[in-house]
Amino acid sequence: MHMSDVCIRPMEAKDIDAVLEVERQSFDTPWSREAFENEVDNDLAYYLILVNENRVIGYGGMWIIVDEAHITNIALLPAYREKGLGKRLLSAMISLAKDKGARSMTLEVRVSNTPAKKLYDSFGFEECGLRQGYYTDNNEDALIMWLKSL
Repeated sequence: MHMSDVCIRPMEAKDIDAVLEVERQSFDTPWSREAFENEVDNDLAYYLILVNENRVIGYGGMWIIVDEAHITNIALLPAYREKGLGKRLLSAMISLAKDKGARSMTLEVRVSNTPAKKLYDSFGFEECGLRQGYYTDNNEDALIMWLKSL
């Protein structure tokens, strides 16, 4: 697979089945179909998908409220991780957020999710707080991270 073989485009309702597969392979407590259907219909939500050979291999979502973007999810199929695709996706999300008027970006990430924290660190996100017991599946804490200026 070459990076040039991967395209990024907005997620549509027809992509939900494929996004659910990425979600199931990425998270112990995946979002439901209904959750993604609601996101597609939400005027504040923006989701991008990574596509390789007509297959959805990853996605990222965010809400943009006034001048702040909040990342809800970023996930890649396991076989496509550690290939620079997460950076490419996050970069596209930041560009989209800027285009929509966002001036800062925030997210929560599991304290144990070292690969994701490294990705966010590489873009200049800073740890700004902790949400104790945020993840209900195992009561794990979430780091709050901010990118103060897009």
